[in-house]
Amino acid sequence: MGKHTEFSQRQSSRVKPKAPHDIWRGIGCLMILIIPAISIAAGYETVKYAINNHWPIPYQLLVPVRLPDVFYATAGLRTVFNPLSSIPNFYANAAASLLYMMLLSGLISVIYAAVYRMVGPDRYGPTDAPPSKVKVTKKSR
Repeated sequence: MGKHTEFSQRQSSRVKPKAPHDIWRGIGCLMILIIPAISIAAGYETVKYAINNHWPIPYQLLVPVRLPDVFYATAGLRTVFNPLSSIPNFYANAAASLLYMMLLSGLISVIYAAVYRMVGPDRYGPTDAPPSKVKVTKKSR
């Protein structure tokens, strides 16, 4: 046996690192769709509830949408941006939706981190050196 055959055998026996299961990609794709949908619905209902119960909402968020005249100059842009001006309390709904989106995403991230910490891979791999057990004390002079 030559020296090159040994090297090629060693290389072929390497194990490929484990990749995440394919279902995690599907869950991530669903979360991209579900979180904004839930946030928009919750934001709309929160603003509606706040207005009915006379909660103090800044008046800047309750004004109708008015874009610069450039957006209304051509028929194509007018077709795209005209429906925005017919949505009541659009700014308040958008602000509440963004708030809900950040809260939901943060909550899911914390839950995912806790679950990954419990069931994830070991902290140290087989090629890592064990952590040192020597405690270094700072000496003052």
